[in-house]
Amino acid sequence: MNAVFPPPRVEIDAHMPSVRLGLRHLDSSYNEHGRALQALDDISFDVHDGEFVALIGPSGSGKSTLLDIVSGLFAQTGGDVALDGEVAPLRSRLGRTAYMRQRDLLLPWRTAVENAALALDIHRVPHKEARRIAAERFPEFGLAGFEDSYPAQLSGGMRQRVAFLRTVLADRPLLLLDEPFGALDALNRVALQTWLLDLWERERRAVLLVTHDVDEAIFLADRVVVLSARPGRIEHIERIELPRPRRRDVVTSTRFLDHRAVLLGALGLLHHAAPDLLALDVGRVP
Repeated sequence: MNAVFPPPRVEIDAHMPSVRLGLRHLDSSYNEHGRALQALDDISFDVHDGEFVALIGPSGSGKSTLLDIVSGLFAQTGGDVALDGEVAPLRSRLGRTAYMRQRDLLLPWRTAVENAALALDIHRVPHKEARRIAAERFPEFGLAGFEDSYPAQLSGGMRQRVAFLRTVLADRPLLLLDEPFGALDALNRVALQTWLLDLWERERRAVLLVTHDVDEAIFLADRVVVLSARPGRIEHIERIELPRPRRRDVVTSTRFLDHRAVLLGALGLLHHAAPDLLALDVGRVP
């Protein structure tokens, strides 16, 4: 039988100073070939200052659409988006978050340090100063010695680190990450997950991460929000009870596997599964 999850009770006080992002009864729809399609339905949850929240669900469940709405690139059709305790209309949201999309989007004619400094250039920091600030953080991001390399000369993992540095240098209190490791091979993905977690432990900014990878969501996040298939509705919110700072070997712990079983059940991926199959490394959700 399918696991049944009652609708999560979500109480949001968007006026609390610690709430970086509050979503209340958010709906989104769009037209495709003359038909109205609903992407998101009644989405309500919050992201607190210093909290890491992961959003997971099937392809087409509206996860990336939600990030576009939060960032101000796309308007919701219903509900409210609150930033730092105040309801934020569409245009006022632009530039208030740091958004890293699925592709690294590095400019091929700019060097690595020039690509990273782009976030500062946009905010009218003098170019020489922007380049100096970006270069100072290259060792921290594992990029020392590659400041003057062009994107075509960098590995996929290094390109992602440059894109992350560009995102961090935007200096916004809320980071939106849309499957930042989706295009990487498994070994690079694991290495960058650990690197990102170390970076987050130092910076402690609010993060909303979209991923298809159940293990990635558990390893990185404080809470995991599960969306249904389109239209995306909240099926379950799982609080991750794993200690911080986290070591990689936490993925073999009983508690980690318990969280995985709950999330796979919420995603509808444990139908007819035998109990001893719960410990298998299912990794990414199809």
